[in-house]
Amino acid sequence: MPDTVTNSPAETETAGEGLGKRLQPGDMVLLIGELGAGKTTFVRGVARGAGSAAPVASPTFQLVRVYPGRVQLAHVDLYRVEHSAELADLGLDELADQGAVVIEWGNRLEVPGATLVEIKHLGGDRRLIRTKRDLRH
Repeated sequence: MPDTVTNSPAETETAGEGLGKRLQPGDMVLLIGELGAGKTTFVRGVARGAGSAAPVASPTFQLVRVYPGRVQLAHVDLYRVEHSAELADLGLDELADQGAVVIEWGNRLEVPGATLVEIKHLGGDRRLIRTKRDLRH
């Protein structure tokens, strides 16, 4: 996926939807971006592209939300995770066995073969979405 500049939350969701349409079970996507960069907005589109009509909300306090669809999507938020032992408790491998996994604050993990997506706030509603490693499908 080439670098994309979006000019509204709807465009950010549409960019995520394109990625979601290509997701397969076992795929992991690591999202990187500062607080307020638009990671959850992007995941709304990913979920829609993966075939889910469920409302997407930030899992900051719940850590993991799972959305059914063509591909089950686990939405993980590591913002409040401070210790690596907590990561083991999340069961990321099991979640990937059941579907695809999108992880906000993914820079806290090293997952070989994962797609890395960086979202940068450019001011106002503008975002730069840069895919550093892409899905291989």
